[in-house]
Amino acid sequence: MTDRINIFRNETQNDNTMTMMLGAVCGDTAGSPYEFRNIKYCLEKDNIIRKRSQFTDDTVMTCAVAKGISDALQQTDINSDDKNLFYDTVHQCVINSMVEFGKKHPLAGYGGHFIKWIFSHHHQPYNSWGNGSAMRVSYAGWIASSLEEAEMFATLSAEVTHNHPEGIKGAKVVAGCIYLLRTGSSKDDIRKYVSQYYNINFTLDEIRPAYRFDVSCQGSVPQAIVAFLEGNDFIDVITKAISIGGDSDTIAAIAGSIAETVYPIPYFFRSAVMDKLDNDLKQVLDEAVEFCLHYHKDFS
Repeated sequence: MTDRINIFRNETQNDNTMTMMLGAVCGDTAGSPYEFRNIKYCLEKDNIIRKRSQFTDDTVMTCAVAKGISDALQQTDINSDDKNLFYDTVHQCVINSMVEFGKKHPLAGYGGHFIKWIFSHHHQPYNSWGNGSAMRVSYAGWIASSLEEAEMFATLSAEVTHNHPEGIKGAKVVAGCIYLLRTGSSKDDIRKYVSQYYNINFTLDEIRPAYRFDVSCQGSVPQAIVAFLEGNDFIDVITKAISIGGDSDTIAAIAGSIAETVYPIPYFFRSAVMDKLDNDLKQVLDEAVEFCLHYHKDFS
């Protein structure tokens, strides 16, 4: 297993250092200027982060889910015979973390239903099929010890809000891709895995002219995965994801969360994105990575 780092160590200045938990954040931040100002071309690589680039709800909820899952694993045993207790603990920890960070960042760009959920007294799922479940799920793929666990954590993190089958499926597929890639699977393997759930027999060039804003999992997760499959390095994946238009920050966040498993994020990109995060989010990312590194034996 390639060495992975926490986000504050000096070796982060190495362009070839592999990271964890930054892929979604970098994609989200890079895509943010184009969410409502879509472009239909690939950005120049040295212009990937702009003055108006900023983290959005995708980053906030990625951090929140990571904290929720790691909190749950510190409170209960994943191998417990009482699976209902384990599932309930994960649900509650994820809810608590999402509410906490949602209230800390109330203007991050949440959808209408989700902002109501954050500030409600009873945090019940609302049958969403939106791509929010998929953009926040990356930690499920990192913390899992098997594909089944990745899909389980994805389901648990999704269904606290996105309990529609499409919302759950989108999260499961993204987490599954991350797990498979970090454990040695190839792009061909990913294509076969994803094809069980989505039709990905298209190219970005084919869909780019007609593709429009679509916040559904089924209308954005396959596109993000194809951006990863077509990309040759991390920035290439992100620029391709942004180039089709649509929900640019979320498509790039999903593509980035997958791409990070096999492609290093250049230091200038990581550094520019980290400069835009507040200390709260940096701390959560750092602690989630540290917990994952200690939780697994296969990370060196």
